[in-house]
Amino acid sequence: MNLSDDKMRAMMKTMLTIRAFEQEAQNQFAMGLTPGFVHLYIGEEAVATGACAALKEDDFITSTHRGHGHIIAKGGDVKYMMAELFGEESGYCKGKGGSMHIADASKGILGANGIVGAGHNIAVGAGLSAQYRDSGQVCVCFFGDASTNQSTFHEALNLASVWKLPVIFVCENNGYGISVSQERHQNITDISVRAQSYNIPGVTIDGNDVLAVYEAVFEAVAHARDKKGPTLIECKTYRHRGHFEGDATVYRTEEELMEWKKKDPIPRLKNFLTDNEIMSIEEIDAMEAAIKQEVEDAVVFAKESKVADLASVVHDVYTDIVEEARVR
Repeated sequence: MNLSDDKMRAMMKTMLTIRAFEQEAQNQFAMGLTPGFVHLYIGEEAVATGACAALKEDDFITSTHRGHGHIIAKGGDVKYMMAELFGEESGYCKGKGGSMHIADASKGILGANGIVGAGHNIAVGAGLSAQYRDSGQVCVCFFGDASTNQSTFHEALNLASVWKLPVIFVCENNGYGISVSQERHQNITDISVRAQSYNIPGVTIDGNDVLAVYEAVFEAVAHARDKKGPTLIECKTYRHRGHFEGDATVYRTEEELMEWKKKDPIPRLKNFLTDNEIMSIEEIDAMEAAIKQEVEDAVVFAKESKVADLASVVHDVYTDIVEEARVR
């Protein structure tokens, strides 16, 4: 895989950035400073980090309602992300997207999405475009376990399989579809077995091991770039917070949460790096402090930005208004 020490240090930085951003988003929401719903990625950092580390800058991703981690891992700027959460016009989507709809096409981020399963077919479209242009690009499609019950999932896998599109389907199986456990909404244990129906590779891995995620996605990306078609990768993981901030999480036990916290992906990578003398504790602590400051600066940037003007609600939405603006 040619996984260098620098690549592993970068993955440590990405996971720490996601965790710090999410903890600050949690704090700001608790104080009532960010509107709308917030779905946090705490505990699942290894999936986005490992997957995006296997991509090139011009590759694509599609995201979900729990998308902050994907966006950071693909190179998103925490300043513009935080401003978007605050509804400021300096945000990625000028304050109109909010937490669940951040996008940056210049970085291949084709959008987080509040509609469950909406990313499946968008990813297929990106894969078809890459194939048509013979660009060598791939698209990683992130989605949750419950969305694999949606028709979009099966439509997407079928078409990607038939046309051998360069799409890597990455299922973040955190065990719950909102409050419904996987064992109650599916009669299978491993979602990866659904790949058999479409005659594509399917694998289930430890989604809290960032190196395992990187290895699986690295191989799937090589498979896709070689024009051999899609792969389904199921990453077993767990969210530490509720489905959304404010969720009472009465559907799971404290014992279950504590067991999964023992598998927290961040301490696991820290231990690997220090045990193998790739980074020292002091270096990791310094990295963490710098990231914390960056996120705090992002909050200041957001609070000092201008709230999106009400008149802008129809801008960048309808083509006739865009054309009218061009004429002026």
